[in-house]
Order: sequence, then structure tokens, then C-alpha cells
Amino acid sequence: MMAAPKILVIPGSLRTGSHNARLAALAAKELVLAEAEVTRISLEDYPLPLFDADLAADSGPPQPAAQLKRMLMAHQGVFITSPEYSASVTPLLKNTIDWISRVREAGEPSYAAFKGRVFAIGAATSGSGGGLRSLMALRQILELGCGALVIPEQVSVPRADQAFDDMDNLKDENLTAALKAMARRLVELASVMT
Repeated sequence: MMAAPKILVIPGSLRTGSHNARLAALAAKELVLAEAEVTRISLEDYPLPLFDADLAADSGPPQPAAQLKRMLMAHQGVFITSPEYSASVTPLLKNTIDWISRVREAGEPSYAAFKGRVFAIGAATSGSGGGLRSLMALRQILELGCGALVIPEQVSVPRADQAFDDMDNLKDENLTAALKAMARRLVELASVMT
């Protein structure tokens, strides 16, 4: 019997009561039900300065970036939620990805943390767009910028302030089905990466 794939869940928001943190928590539950070993983190525990190429050249990437890179490398799958700021990803998420991409061991190829694992993405916004523009931007950053494999299944939760019930489950059956399908697909492909 194959070992359960390890999936890392990263909410791209630190805001108190974040809809994306709620979506990440719900996705973590679905991933466990799909028989994955899940680690959910908060980027609050990995504080990073604004990316600065001079700083990276002078003193190397900060320790939290190296920790995050090692964490990605220890998982076969990654699920990231992204709020939408000005039709794109949060500065927090972009800065985190930029720093992780600069951490390299001797002889390691560029963007090693993004290769050899599978990514899934989701967004929850209080607007009617459901964070789709953020997801387009995040997909572009991960796929084109970092060379990551991002599955086509994604979760977009519009009107997120009304989308969750008292148990933090999604009220909409179609959104629930989309989340379950995304979780199953991520686990299925991550299993091949082990």
C-alpha cells in the first residue's frame, strides 16, 4: 500500500477572520478525507522582508525563506489560497514566492522547490468575482514564473462573507463539489510524486 502523499496548505492572507484562511482550513479537511497527510501553516510564522535582490546577494535569503523552501520540498502537493488585491495576488504571497525561489542549495536548479510536486489553488473574496483574477495571476506566477505543475481544478468562492455556514463549511453544493474534486485530484497526482 502506498504512503499517503504529503500536502502543504498555505493561506495567502494574514487578516483576522480571513475568508482564505477559512477556505484553506476547509481544504485541509477535504484533503485529509481524500487520504493525504496535511500540514497547514500560516505565513505569519515566516516573516520576510520585502524582496530585495541586493539583500539576497549580500546576505542570502532570510532564514524563514529557507525554512519555507525546505517545507515545500518535503511535500508532494501544495494548496495555496489567494485573496484578490487590485486584480492580482497579495503582496504577502508574491513576496513569499519570490524569496522561496531564491533559496538554492549547491548544484540545485533554479526554482527547485516548485518542481517535482503538484500545486492547486483557490480563492475566496467578498466580491462577486470569487478571486478569479487573483487565481489567474497566481497560476501565471507558479506555472510561467516558477515552472510549477498547477492542476486545472481550482476553487473560487464569491461573496465569501456569506458563503460559509456556522461550521465553516461552504453552503453552496456546487462549490463544495468543486472543492472535493480539487482535493481528490491534488491527492491523486501528489501520490504519483512520492
